[in-house]
Amino acid sequence: MASDIRDIGLAPSGELKIEWVKNHCDLLRTLEEEFTKTKPFSGKKIALSVHLEAKTAYLCKVLAAGGAEMYVTGSNPLSTQDDVAAALVAAGLEVHAWHGCTADEYDAHIREVLKVGPNIIIDDGGDLVHMMHTEFKALIPEVIGGCEETTTGIIRLEAMNRSGELLFPMVKVNNAQCKHFFDNRYGTGQSVWDGINRTTNLIVAGKTVVVAGYGWCGKGVAMRAKGLGAKVIVTEIDPVKAIEAVMDGFEVMPMKEAAAYGDFFVTVTGCDKVIDEEDFYEMKDGAILCNAGHFDCEIDMAGLRKIAVASAELRNNIWGYTLSNGRTIAVLGEGRLVNLACGDGHPAEIMDMSFAIQALSAKYLVEHGSELSSKLIDVPEEVDRDVAVRKLAFLGKKIDVLTPEQERYLNSY
Repeated sequence: MASDIRDIGLAPSGELKIEWVKNHCDLLRTLEEEFTKTKPFSGKKIALSVHLEAKTAYLCKVLAAGGAEMYVTGSNPLSTQDDVAAALVAAGLEVHAWHGCTADEYDAHIREVLKVGPNIIIDDGGDLVHMMHTEFKALIPEVIGGCEETTTGIIRLEAMNRSGELLFPMVKVNNAQCKHFFDNRYGTGQSVWDGINRTTNLIVAGKTVVVAGYGWCGKGVAMRAKGLGAKVIVTEIDPVKAIEAVMDGFEVMPMKEAAAYGDFFVTVTGCDKVIDEEDFYEMKDGAILCNAGHFDCEIDMAGLRKIAVASAELRNNIWGYTLSNGRTIAVLGEGRLVNLACGDGHPAEIMDMSFAIQALSAKYLVEHGSELSSKLIDVPEEVDRDVAVRKLAFLGKKIDVLTPEQERYLNSY
């Protein structure tokens, strides 16, 4: 099957982006060298649906270097970069994706990468796994297992697993220490504000930022907002996380109260209608909303469009919705992931760790998939630790090592 992309002529631009990423991804570069020699994915087909920008593209090339036949699509219509997709096709990989695709086109692209009968699935948000279970059940015997990148995807997998519907092993990559401690906190924290700042060109200092959700991603967003000089309000449903936010120095209140105070709103929950119709009517004129969760439902975009009396593009990637009270609310990136719809996503050095875990987890599935009895599994501790040890060495740092006497002490009672 031929690739389905916007324009192969864009490949040189994409190749430059991928080369820049490669030069800043020490872990993936090392794995590429190892995989080129050992070919752990020889004869295996990998279907991948992750935000299709340069860092994802380099992961694809690393897996291909390991012998994998790669079938690639994006996990969000606005995060695909057409020049990066073209660069992968020029490198011999099969790609089905383009920026700004419709919902039907998005589904069609997923179908194309699944119809080949993949052995390994690498997913971001759960769309590949969901369609595999609904439209391609006959091909499931070919699947060794898969890896899930995000909190949202894991929530969906856990629901499938509870109902007994998950039919092959999935590694919870997001739950690895070297993923959520760094990717979710530092990666999301920086890339969300990269997207907001480059899109709005407005000052953050002195304004009020409402962060919905205080998981690892929310912690990162709130931390960076504070660093930029904003007053931060956190909304939460978990009392423990709410206490943590208070002790981190942030105000905590329900969204129904916070709506009246915010200049910027960032949803980071993975849930539905976190900001709803009632909240919209309470907001200031000119309030700016964006989503850093996964799907475009955290801000109730369908509800907002329904109640708006007028709408207009205010600036590239910013849409304004005027309500019956005369106030206008601005939404960035159509309510989709702001760090990717309005920016380039997480920094390369951060995704180096996350994608190293993806690559090593996929390798683990090839080597041990037939031995796994559970359908939802954690990243093996040895994989997590291997990534940490390698990354620390690349950072030029050393740590202490237990002496035999200390090990005996810790293991005694």
